[in-house]
Amino acid sequence: MDMVRLIEPQDEGELALIKSLLDGNGIRYFVKNEHFGSLYPGLSLPFNRREVMVHESELGRAGTLLGRLTLPHNLGEAG
Repeated sequence: MDMVRLIEPQDEGELALIKSLLDGNGIRYFVKNEHFGSLYPGLSLPFNRREVMVHESELGRAGTLLGRLTLPHNLGEAG
């Protein structure tokens, strides 16, 4: 079964939220560059970006679960 990219978290807080949601719903995942990415916190360089990977068969369910995180920030605001 192939692993595919689900999302690239913007910071440690977002990564923690994503991991919590996936854990809570029994979706197995892998965080590419998880520990390497924390060597230079705050810097978003191509070599230290983290990517959350899931099995291809879980992509739809995981995408639905994290759907609100991937919306542009201004769509959910009243205004």
